[in-house]
Amino acid sequence: MRKERYDVAVIGAGPAGMSAAYELSQVGCRVALVEREPTVGGILMQCIHNGFGLRHFKADLTGPEYAERLIERIQASTVDVFLDTSVTELHADLPLPGQTGEQTGRQIIGVSPRFGVLELDSEAVVLAMGCRERNRGNISIPGTRPAGIFTAGFAQKLVNMYGILPGKEVVIIGSGDIGLIMARRLTWSGVKVKAVVEIMPYPGGLVRNIVQCLDDFNIPLYLSHTVTNIFGRHRVSGVEIAKLDEQRRVIEESKQTFECDTLLLSVGLVPENELSLDAGVKLSNITGGPLVDSDLMTSVDGIFACGNVLHVHDLVDFVSEESIHCAQGVLRFLERGPAHQYKQTRIVPGNNVRYLTPNRIDPHQEVMLFFRPLIVGRDVALIIKADGAVIKRKKLRQVQPSEMIHFVLKPEDMLGQREEIPAQIEVGLEEQQYAFEKL
Repeated sequence: MRKERYDVAVIGAGPAGMSAAYELSQVGCRVALVEREPTVGGILMQCIHNGFGLRHFKADLTGPEYAERLIERIQASTVDVFLDTSVTELHADLPLPGQTGEQTGRQIIGVSPRFGVLELDSEAVVLAMGCRERNRGNISIPGTRPAGIFTAGFAQKLVNMYGILPGKEVVIIGSGDIGLIMARRLTWSGVKVKAVVEIMPYPGGLVRNIVQCLDDFNIPLYLSHTVTNIFGRHRVSGVEIAKLDEQRRVIEESKQTFECDTLLLSVGLVPENELSLDAGVKLSNITGGPLVDSDLMTSVDGIFACGNVLHVHDLVDFVSEESIHCAQGVLRFLERGPAHQYKQTRIVPGNNVRYLTPNRIDPHQEVMLFFRPLIVGRDVALIIKADGAVIKRKKLRQVQPSEMIHFVLKPEDMLGQREEIPAQIEVGLEEQQYAFEKL
C-alpha cells in the first residue's frame, strides 16, 4: 500500500481534470491527478476530427491536439499523475493527520498494478470522471439480441484508435454529436450509412454537425421516428423504424425496414457518479450530475465537480473554462476553511428551461450559468427574475435543446439597490420579439 498526502486530489485526467489540476498547481497547491486509463487525455484521444479549441486556445484543433496542449502543461507542472489507477472509494469528513478539533479532510482509495492499494488524503477533491454512453438497455429497443450493436463512442474508438470498421451497412439511432460525427467518419471509410433516426422533432446535435456530417453526404435524417424492431439472429440483418405522432405514438402505416449489418446508438450521455453517490453527494434528477454552488462545490464540503461529470457539455472549450473556475473555487475553500458559511441564493429553471447549473450561488460573486433550453426558436427573450421581479432581459438569436447556453451573471445584476440578497433567481425563455442586446 502507498499512502500520500496532498492539498487537492483530482479524479479523472480528461480535459476537465487536467485543466483543474494545472490551475491549482500554478498557485502552489500539491495536486494528485488520478486516472484509471494507462494514459491521460480522456475521450479526446479518439476524437480525431477538428473543431476543438476555437474558444479556449483560439485555434482549430483535433481532439488529440487539444489534449496534447493540456498534457504539455501537466508535464511541465508539479502535478503528480497516477495512471492505471481505479478509484474504488471516496470518503469525506475524515480527521486530517496531525490536526485537532473539527478540521476534517477527504480520502480516496484506489487500486493499480503498480501501487496495489493507493490511499490519498487531501483537504479537497475534484470530481472530473466525465460521462458514459447510454446503451440499448437504457432505451428498451424491441427485437432480437444479435451482434453488431454498438454505442457510437465505442465504434469511434474501434475506427480511430484500432482501425477496425464495425460493419459495412449502418443505421444510427439518435442524432447526438458523436453519432453525427461517426456518420461522416464511416462514410469516409467506405461504409454505407443508410439513415440517422431521431425520436425528437429536432436534431440532438450541433447545427454545424448536421450540416457537415449529414447534409454534405446526403445521409437522411428521420426526425420524430423511432426504432420498432431489430432483426437478425447471430448478426444484425435489418432495422425497422416508424414515424411518431404528436403524442409519441407509432404510426403503423409509416413503418419501413433498412437492411444493415450494424446499428450504432447515439442516444445520450450519463455522468459517471457512482463515487459521488458513495460520498453522499446529492445529484440532480435531471442532469444526473451533482448539485453545486457558485464555486462548483457539491453538497459535501470539500468535494467539487466540473466537466461532463457535472453536466454534459457541447464543447470541450467550456469544459476547460468551467474546470478553471472550479479550481478557483477550490482555492477559496482552502483559504476560508470548511467552517465558512454564507447565505446562498437558489437558481431555478423557469419557462422553457430544462436545467441550470450551478444550483445555488453567492450573489456577491460573479458566476457563469449554463442552461439547456426546451424549445426551438429565433429571437427568444432570456428573462432573469430575482424573487419574481425581472432584473435582466437579453435577446437570444436562436435557441434549441441541442445547444447549451451560457452567460455571466454579475453581482450588480442580482443585488442592484437591494439591501437583502434574493432568496431565488429564476431563468426562463419567452418566445417573443424583444429589441434587447445579444448575448
